[in-house]
Amino acid sequence: MKYILVTGGVISGIGKGIIASSVGTILKSCGLHVTAIKIDPYINIDAGTFSPYEHGEVFVLDDGGEVDLDLGNYERFLDIRLTKDNNLTTGKIYQSVITKERRGDYLGKTVQVVPHITDAIQEWVMRQAKVSVDDDGVEPQVCVIELGGTVGDIESMPFIEAFRQFQFKVKRENFCNIHVSLVPQPSTTGEQKTKPTQNSVRELRGLGLSPDLIVCRCSTPLDTAVKEKISMFCHVEPEQVICIHDVSSIYRVPLLLEDQGMVEYFCKRLDLPIEMRPRRMLTKWKEMSDRSDRLLEHTSIALVGKYTKFSDSYASVIKALEHSALAINHKLEVKYIDSADLEQSTQQEEPVKYHEAWQKLCSADGVLVPGGFGVRGTEGKIQAINWARKQKKPFLGVCLGMQLAVCEFARNMLGWQDANSTEFDPETKHPVVIDMPEHNPGQMGGTMRLGKRRTIFKSNSSILRKLYGDADHVDERHRHRFEVNPELKHHFEKKGLHFVGQDTEGQRMEVIELEDHAYFVGVQYHPEFTSRPIKPSPPYFGLLLAAAGKLQSYLLKGCRLSPRDTYSDRSGNEEITQSVEHT
Repeated sequence: MKYILVTGGVISGIGKGIIASSVGTILKSCGLHVTAIKIDPYINIDAGTFSPYEHGEVFVLDDGGEVDLDLGNYERFLDIRLTKDNNLTTGKIYQSVITKERRGDYLGKTVQVVPHITDAIQEWVMRQAKVSVDDDGVEPQVCVIELGGTVGDIESMPFIEAFRQFQFKVKRENFCNIHVSLVPQPSTTGEQKTKPTQNSVRELRGLGLSPDLIVCRCSTPLDTAVKEKISMFCHVEPEQVICIHDVSSIYRVPLLLEDQGMVEYFCKRLDLPIEMRPRRMLTKWKEMSDRSDRLLEHTSIALVGKYTKFSDSYASVIKALEHSALAINHKLEVKYIDSADLEQSTQQEEPVKYHEAWQKLCSADGVLVPGGFGVRGTEGKIQAINWARKQKKPFLGVCLGMQLAVCEFARNMLGWQDANSTEFDPETKHPVVIDMPEHNPGQMGGTMRLGKRRTIFKSNSSILRKLYGDADHVDERHRHRFEVNPELKHHFEKKGLHFVGQDTEGQRMEVIELEDHAYFVGVQYHPEFTSRPIKPSPPYFGLLLAAAGKLQSYLLKGCRLSPRDTYSDRSGNEEITQSVEHT
């Protein structure tokens, strides 16, 4: 097993996740089996109770793990399926050590950070690195480990110490450290500054880890003189200094790393069993990034949510939209709308904000209402859904978005004026959305319906079923505490809102579709978590097709795109939504 540790310096949020994913991608393109582990030094057990404004969205895995959004990047880039133990936190480590201490496993010894915590970290990494993440069940050969935060943080010290010991335990030829650092370019002088990188590397070396590769994040390509300066002061060869400047698309990052000889370096440094042949998988990445640069037609989607000030709050949603837009050769424009701005109260208090929000909504080609929690902004979302339904605009509601679409329909088509979710109005006389029996209101963490669950299609004429390649069932990831009230279902179906997808028991309503509407779909699950660059998620793909006016022709062609929209090299990914073929 080969281990590649990615650390970061100078600032957090520097792009370690994308670089770790890209390293994995180029190694996977060489035919290796790659897994990934994300270490978060915070004390929370998992990311489940975070506000999206803290660390961005909470990503959900097949096994129901609520984890950092970087694991979403790993899954999308490497096309793998991770588990909750691939996200390691200080809280998880301390919890496991304290449980052992209470059990008496340490035989009366004083339990300390060194060796007990550091040993637990190393054991966790070695155990998890062997778990297969590919469909073929083969044990990985390379494990990419991303250490969150910044070198020098107090909270990440036990992890740095653990890896200092780890490099000797697994031997030098099996361990490699990539340090990601910032090279700022102040606008006053326009000169690239190396001092922050020098200080960051010095600090890392002082803690016992010597970087093998220094990846410099900068706004423009590094000058040769700057590269040589970093090489001289940071104790590495010039070819071990890699430049990742700002690029038009993140799909270009693996190509940048490969162009700078990273594969050749790993071959020598880690003695990897790689043949130096043209890598078909990277051809696909090049084609994707070239395509995203030359798109001419635009499609705009109004994203009506409550965390719109921070785009990472909806990272997977945005990626799923981008994958779908790329598949139909359109440039995506996302119009972020704070749902509270659409409400009547805003019209009284801040009329300009109110009218701007409505102007954005009305000018969009399609409307998306993603998941969320809490009552704030829900009435604004209902207003947006009402507008999309009446104007026959393509609409997709995800999780809470679907539940609110049901509330909107109940109020305006069934005449139940107080229809609501018991999450927002426990006293409503028409509880169209109710909490689930297994939900435990006393505790917040890990008490939702989480992870991969099966949805059975109940209708042969369902648009979504056709988009899924006419499958009779789909397995998608869930994250919710509330569900549509199954006892009221017949009232909706009489008026044309059909529950075309249900769970295996037929008790949980999973997919809604409105008749006599181009595309009005709601899903209880989160399809964005399984969207891939070359395999876009069908509900999002349908939204983009409808927004671009291509849905009907796509369905009439038997779910095939025109040849110009398909990828020439589809090695490893034979289809877009099980449907794209050369016609």
